[in-house]
Amino acid sequence: MIGGAILPIIFLSTSTMSKLQKSILIVFFVLLIDQILKIWIKTHMTLGEEFSVLGNWFMIHFVENNGMAFGFEFGGEYGKIFLSLFRVVAVFGIGWYITKLVKKDLPMGFIACVALIFAGAVGNIIDSAFYGLIFNDSYGQVSSLFPEGGGYASFLHGRVVDMFYFPLVSGVYPDWVPLLGGSDFQFFRPVFNVADSSISIGIFSIIIFYRKQFNNLDSKHHPTSTEENVETEDATVFPEENETEEKHITGEKLN
Repeated sequence: MIGGAILPIIFLSTSTMSKLQKSILIVFFVLLIDQILKIWIKTHMTLGEEFSVLGNWFMIHFVENNGMAFGFEFGGEYGKIFLSLFRVVAVFGIGWYITKLVKKDLPMGFIACVALIFAGAVGNIIDSAFYGLIFNDSYGQVSSLFPEGGGYASFLHGRVVDMFYFPLVSGVYPDWVPLLGGSDFQFFRPVFNVADSSISIGIFSIIIFYRKQFNNLDSKHHPTSTEENVETEDATVFPEENETEEKHITGEKLN
């Protein structure tokens, strides 16, 4: 499911669609998978329920969070509102940035990475904005879509649905480890979703493959130092040539 977010990039690389159309399709693909899985989890599992996909290494574990990606919390009730509004503003900013990248005719791979980040942000915004309105609580029960008694929260107060859990390594910290000695250790502990994965894939792909693109964003409109030197040389008239031409013209007038 996580790797599925990359499939549109591979499939669309040979397409005849415009870069903007490709970006829109990537966003649509990620949101479709993200929301289908979240709705299935909400309507088929109770909060805290889990089942194994691959032994004890890969689990589907249903949790909800009020805060940031990978289950991290942020600032209580007011922090929740701030984070939701920040996400909305960030989504508009990223959407504008994608159109700017398309106009600059940058590589499709770089644009696709930004589209993945955009899609992930929108996916979690949908949860925060609307899930409290369209679902009832999942505490001790399987949630219903559009329940008769209304949802569990107001607009922008919904909780983000997470489900991917990879407890790859578990154990106990040695007693000699400061502060943590004797406590439980687990890698990888955070529970996350498709939207989180999409954001992470987009960010890490940019860091690994497209870091230099940020330095080249203005190169389409500003000439390089080499180009400036060439233009200067073309516009320069050498003094020796000027003197020769002036003497020649003066001699013709005297004769």
